[in-house]
Amino acid sequence: MPQHPGQPHHPGQPQAPGYLQQPAYPQHAGQAQHPGHPQHPVPQTAQPQAAQSQPEPEQPAYQPPPAAPESAESVQAREALTRLRAEVAKVVVGQDSVVTSLVIALLCRGHVLLEGVPGVAKTLIIRALSAALDLDHKRVQFTPDLMPGDVTGSLVYDARNAAFEFREGPVFTNLLLADEINRTPPKTQASLLEAMEERQVSVEGEPRPLPDPFVVAATQNPLEYEGTYPLPEAQLDRFLLKINVLLPTRDDELKVLESHHGGFDPRDLAAAGVKAVANAADLAAGREAVRGVQVAPQVMAYIVDVCRATRTAPSLSNGASPRGSTALLNTAKAWAWLSGRTYVTPDDVKALAKATLRHRVMLRPEAELEGVTADGVLDSVLASVPTPR
Repeated sequence: MPQHPGQPHHPGQPQAPGYLQQPAYPQHAGQAQHPGHPQHPVPQTAQPQAAQSQPEPEQPAYQPPPAAPESAESVQAREALTRLRAEVAKVVVGQDSVVTSLVIALLCRGHVLLEGVPGVAKTLIIRALSAALDLDHKRVQFTPDLMPGDVTGSLVYDARNAAFEFREGPVFTNLLLADEINRTPPKTQASLLEAMEERQVSVEGEPRPLPDPFVVAATQNPLEYEGTYPLPEAQLDRFLLKINVLLPTRDDELKVLESHHGGFDPRDLAAAGVKAVANAADLAAGREAVRGVQVAPQVMAYIVDVCRATRTAPSLSNGASPRGSTALLNTAKAWAWLSGRTYVTPDDVKALAKATLRHRVMLRPEAELEGVTADGVLDSVLASVPTPR
């Protein structure tokens, strides 16, 4: 379906499964016969045990699991979610990969960190996606004076009833846009941790469940760091994906101007023709189908090897944790299902590796001074880890 997050791979053009056409590992040949010299049997005792040459066993070739039959609900859910990109594209130009990332996060019950300069339609994407999915959404502008209760909600005394009542904060929604999350103090940032991980909010010791689905799409500006509070590693690891929202190309930016010149109002999505093409039931059916996607043992081992390789990369002081391995497994399964398959291939793992792991690794200071990036290190890791053949 969609462009995969963080890379320009076109989903409609799946990569050729070249790993299925590789020749098998060669067997070791025996001793060559010399013409004119007949071969004489050598007694077994005449050959030292260490000198015996045993042929290496052939490595089993990787074969994807047979395609499992899909239910009608799974096919219908995929078709509905596939229509999302076209629906959001009515008002957002050139950000298909971001939309796909958010759909993957919804399927995996994860959260997304969007990093990009102001003015690249991050808020508009959330609003258009929620309208196309018929979901509720809210936006919070994080500032230095924002309090945790401003996000989660608080108890308010009601004089009419002479009792305290709970007033829900903006976190009680389906899609929460946490705008410039790194501009608020750690205390307020931490108020999102329970909501993101436990999907509930505790006020005065009483847990209150959040709606389902619930996804946090947090944004941060990669250019301005003065007066900001960098997200701690514990909170960064709570995000399933980190997506770089890039500036549009010249042609896409020209389409944006033509749209605004023609009277497009980003505050009136209904006038732009955006309508609901999927709903929460389609998401639930999609989640159930993603759970049934098959993963071969070789592919699962490949995911582990990729994440373990980040822990020994010389340019990294901290690699991906087992939570990163689990996240890569889940996102690869969701991507495989969206691409119309019931099994995961190594190409699915490669397609989601950078978006899933780039915020889970930490560069060494000397590597940063040399201009090394997390994406560059992950490219090297993917190139060094053998792909299942």
